[in-house]
Amino acid sequence: MKPIKLTFVALLIGLTLLWLLAGGLALPRYNFWPIRKMLVEYSGMLAIGAMSVAMLLAARPGRFERFFDGLDKTYRLHKWLGISALVLGILHWGWAQIPKWLVGWGWLTKPVKGGAGGPEGFFGWLHGFRHTAEDLGEWAFYAAAILLVLALVKRFPYHWFFKTHRWLALVYLVLVLHSVVLTPPAWWSQPLGLLLAIMMLAGSVAAFISLSRRIGRKHQVVGHIHSLTHHRDNQVLRVEIMLAGAWPGHKAGQFAFVTFDRKEGPHPFSLSSAWRNDGMLAFSIKGLGDYTRTLPECLKVGDAVKVEGPYGCFDFNSDKPGQIWVAGGIGIAPFIGQLQALADSGQGAQVDLFYSTSAPDSVFIERIQRLAEKAGVRLHVLVASRDGRLTPERLRQLAPHWQDCDIWFCGPTGFAQDLRKDLQARGLAPDDFHQELFDMR
Repeated sequence: MKPIKLTFVALLIGLTLLWLLAGGLALPRYNFWPIRKMLVEYSGMLAIGAMSVAMLLAARPGRFERFFDGLDKTYRLHKWLGISALVLGILHWGWAQIPKWLVGWGWLTKPVKGGAGGPEGFFGWLHGFRHTAEDLGEWAFYAAAILLVLALVKRFPYHWFFKTHRWLALVYLVLVLHSVVLTPPAWWSQPLGLLLAIMMLAGSVAAFISLSRRIGRKHQVVGHIHSLTHHRDNQVLRVEIMLAGAWPGHKAGQFAFVTFDRKEGPHPFSLSSAWRNDGMLAFSIKGLGDYTRTLPECLKVGDAVKVEGPYGCFDFNSDKPGQIWVAGGIGIAPFIGQLQALADSGQGAQVDLFYSTSAPDSVFIERIQRLAEKAGVRLHVLVASRDGRLTPERLRQLAPHWQDCDIWFCGPTGFAQDLRKDLQARGLAPDDFHQELFDMR
């Protein structure tokens, strides 16, 4: 989590420092209208900066994934920046609009314009579009606010989220136009102006990629469903896909976006198979939402499928003598792939796998037990109704050598936080706790 936290803080602080360098605080004290102008410009600058980086990250640039420790972490930063842009946009809108209302109600006196004329040359030409840019920016803000709020509402259907979220690219381009016209001319000759220009240019390129539906196209491969296995007791559907095109190969623990239905769009699922260079991929899909619950009835062998990936850095690379894997529910999916990889290699590993489930399926568990035995992995299966839930204390008792291991976790966020806090309080290095943040919205 450190890279995304540092990037988030560095972006806001860096923009603020450059704004100060550009003379952001050069105004008379205790005068409302200059202060209001300063806050409008400052909040607008931060909002377009945050939205530009969020738009760039939405294009899934491969070079950033390793830096942020996986696409899941990259999208977490994308989400933070989107929320920040929404909050800053509200502040920007408020400082721009509310004083106008107060003037109309007679509660404030509108400042008398005078003194030096407006800018000349190219910036004077831009200044002529000021009122149009203000109107476009206001309506674009309303559209962006609605779309961002919908993206944060978990009950908003995923397929509608997938379709409407793309509209933000068009809204962003309007906001770029708004920002270019209304940015103070003096900023463009400062480092702040150069940075904003680069950010808005990169964000605009990403927006056009999104609007043309080319995000991830280079990583897409078509195929068909080879086999389906439905485990009814735990509502997990194992889907095996035979690819018809070249796949770059993947490491166990990574994930891919899978499109079963063009109307629904791509969904991210963990790969639960090792790569054997035979064109076969497998996914273990839990029926959690309205869409995934329908898959056992909707899918059939031979159906066309599109797969995009692989993504993620949940790849079990470690310099520790041992590892502890913790899986909650369908969080077992990435570990199944690594079990298969270890079983294929025959190299063995010093690994303890804790699989905690409240919906056991005997056939599903038996397959994991067979793979664990072949891989030489110590398997601890805890069924909540029979064995109780896994706790940090229980994990330390069952794996007393935990201090010589790093932790790989995929499961409920609440338990991840409790486990991380407990082990780090007892000496586990923060970098030795690896977690899959499987939440793409």
